[in-house]
Amino acid sequence: MTDWNDEEAAILDQIARFAEGVLAPRAAELDETATFATCHLPAMAELGLMGLNLPEDDGGLGLSGPALYRAVELVAGACGATASMLTAHYLATDSLHLGGDEALRRRFLPGAAAGRLGAFALTEPQAGSNPADMRTLAVRDGEGYRLRGTKCFISNAGAADFMVVYAKTDPDAGARGVSAFVVEPKGAAGIAFGPAERTMGLRGGHVFTVSLDGCFVPAENRIGPEGTGFRTAMKVLDNGRIEVAAQATGIADAALRAAVAYARERQVGGHPIADFQGLQWMLADCANDLAAARALGLAAARLRGTGARYSSESAHAKLFASEAAWRIADRALQIHGGYGYCRDFPVERHLRDLRIFRIYEGSSEIQRSIIARGLLAER
Repeated sequence: MTDWNDEEAAILDQIARFAEGVLAPRAAELDETATFATCHLPAMAELGLMGLNLPEDDGGLGLSGPALYRAVELVAGACGATASMLTAHYLATDSLHLGGDEALRRRFLPGAAAGRLGAFALTEPQAGSNPADMRTLAVRDGEGYRLRGTKCFISNAGAADFMVVYAKTDPDAGARGVSAFVVEPKGAAGIAFGPAERTMGLRGGHVFTVSLDGCFVPAENRIGPEGTGFRTAMKVLDNGRIEVAAQATGIADAALRAAVAYARERQVGGHPIADFQGLQWMLADCANDLAAARALGLAAARLRGTGARYSSESAHAKLFASEAAWRIADRALQIHGGYGYCRDFPVERHLRDLRIFRIYEGSSEIQRSIIARGLLAER
């Protein structure tokens, strides 16, 4: 028995074949050359991947939370960079789905599901772990707003067709002064992008600095009433953290499969190293970590879209999965010995790709704070 129905199983089967046949063969190339994963965008759009997180009314496929979790796992296991691009797009579309009115959703979401790439611009140089400290301003100007400020580490921004930008409409109101806007950056005045950052991993999932210098946004592009942006962002991040957990378990699963295959093939003293108990226990620890991480991720994913609050559950999933996946990939590299340290084998890429998951969309330390607040509130 699975967490998804027959129709979803058929969609997941298509995604699995696409991931194995198209994404996996180019993953090393994207990493080596830092080729932007947008090279896969047309095929992904045709398959429906760009709208998996959206209901049918918004142009998507309406997958359940667990089926979406599995879809992200499949993409990430084949190419972590492509999964990073995809889930960053989901953050943008979730912002509109969760916070926007019907008119705004109809303007942007069907196109996004069809392949118009989105970006989610929340993080700033001085406001990472605490977005309420953001300094980007949105000042009223006639029938719209002028945006001024700097965003950093914004996935997809340099290639985005639309970007959800969070900015202060009331600088003195803290989190209650944050609003959200849809910006269409291509050809717009007052917006500029730095070069793609030279990252340790996910090298095909490009991130950019975004400079806003009087960029005009019409009032109808505001997502929800003024002052509701922070609340929308927190709901979006609850979803995003489940997707980070899915990326982590997808890559960790690929690393474990590589380790099992290598252990069966590599011979020492005429025996495959899989015969040695010490190595068997390493594989068992990997499998145990992966099973636990996936269980936490799916538990959180089942709550998605139910109306229940699941901030603690998504924090549990992201925290455990991101840290367990690192342990799995590290053991997988160790099992490969010196070859694991070479780029001819995928495990060193898996390890590099996984490192960011303990930082972005809320660091491990922030997840621990969220979990602790939930515990203390219950008492």
